[in-house]
Amino acid sequence: MNQAAQVDLLHQIIEYQSAHRPTSPALWWQGEASSFAELQNVVLRIAERLAASGSVGDRIAVLGWNSPAFLHLIYSASAAGKILVPLNARLAPAELAHQLQASGASLLFADRALLQPLMAHPEFPTHLKTICLGSELEAWLHSAKTATLPELSADQPAWILYTSGSTGRPKGAILNHRSLMAGLASAALARPVQSEDRYYYPFPLFHVSAHNVLLQHMYGASVILSRSFDAAETIKACRDLKVTSMSLAPTMIGLLLNHPTFNADDLRGVRTIGYGASAMPTDLLQRLLSETEVGLCQSYGMTELSGSVAFLTEADHQRAAMDTPALLQSVGRPLSTAKIALIDKDGNESAEGEIVVKARQCMSGYWNDPKATALAIEDGWLRTGDIGRIDDAGYLYIVDRKKDMILSGGENIASREIENVLRRHPAIADCAVIGLPEPKWGECACAVLCLAAEISEDELIAHCRASLARFKVPKQWVRTDRLPLNAAGKVDKPLLRRQLENPLNTNTEADTETETPRYLS
Repeated sequence: MNQAAQVDLLHQIIEYQSAHRPTSPALWWQGEASSFAELQNVVLRIAERLAASGSVGDRIAVLGWNSPAFLHLIYSASAAGKILVPLNARLAPAELAHQLQASGASLLFADRALLQPLMAHPEFPTHLKTICLGSELEAWLHSAKTATLPELSADQPAWILYTSGSTGRPKGAILNHRSLMAGLASAALARPVQSEDRYYYPFPLFHVSAHNVLLQHMYGASVILSRSFDAAETIKACRDLKVTSMSLAPTMIGLLLNHPTFNADDLRGVRTIGYGASAMPTDLLQRLLSETEVGLCQSYGMTELSGSVAFLTEADHQRAAMDTPALLQSVGRPLSTAKIALIDKDGNESAEGEIVVKARQCMSGYWNDPKATALAIEDGWLRTGDIGRIDDAGYLYIVDRKKDMILSGGENIASREIENVLRRHPAIADCAVIGLPEPKWGECACAVLCLAAEISEDELIAHCRASLARFKVPKQWVRTDRLPLNAAGKVDKPLLRRQLENPLNTNTEADTETETPRYLS
């Protein structure tokens, strides 16, 4: 039985492992390993410098791609009593500037290449102190005094993670030490970690998925950190570093299996692959299980839950491959650490309804947004915004996404956010953004437009890129004379999806007076 670190605070994970297994590898980066003792030394050095700057509770933002420095700051900010604000490196400068202002960050650590366009943006906070990762960070560490690290409680906020903004601007979910540690305890129930594991992590450290890195360290396992996903690099890591577990999106798994240098033996030592963000295609599952002995584990969670509360286990995937393929449409059974209920629009329990969760791992609220917090958390229950059902065997199924998210390549894209940007252009009279199937990424954003004036696709793309990250810019553009409305007077997005997915056979529920949208030429 592998023993987890007995700690209450995030940074104590490394402190504990440094004392109990100092020479064991904690982090692999570009083929080189650093031990838990070495990691702890760097973390303490940065934390003591941070402690001398400002006060407990200050927000410290990080803007960068995966690197050892990013991981050091995750633990160091915690030890110094600061609140970490990881920023999505794929966002546009306007989006990043807003999150810096909204969080009230006093210090920003950033990759130089990402910092330059951000500082040029007119809304960049001029008071914000910036430090580039690398030599500038080293100089800062030697530039002033250090201070004793503060005493902290588990209720101290540790992270502010900005959500994908389903109702417009993203909101900052507050994850305290208690909720983060509870999220790790939940994950360990479904994805057991062995101290000898070597875990490959290609997802961004600025996502809530970074809790998987903490989970490995909690059990003394080492993390092989990749700057980002690359199929060839993943194969090389499996061969050279003997990877035993990893996290990959279904899209990534497909790219891995289809890479020209891939051999099934590359995954011989991999015990399990965890995935989320989108469902596993049956043919991909069948191929993976027939060619390898890898176990698969899917989870259901969200930023506001500090991780996941339901898992589709390795045994469930074996059943799906053998004789129950419909099981792949499920996100698994809820864990014992969380209570899950389904409620209707009146707040009453129902057979199908909005998924609400009560668990220690729930966020404490949204940063400086009491109204949004009150709407999201009622009597200790977190409203997820997802519509679900639970079958007789206890498996949870996501029926619809109330928050109207588009899931593209593992990224959440909020339709409302894109619509708000599009409506600012004078040529757009009205619009609706929906997700359509896309073979490589799962879904892509499609904008359906009512035009007030003629406009080209290039002009629309340029307009969106001025305010949105590139991955949020619609990949398909469609025009229509009138958007279909449902009985509540809202845009009927399910009908739009049906029309565009199968334009020659639209559903009979369609408003016969509604023109089938046509692609913008």
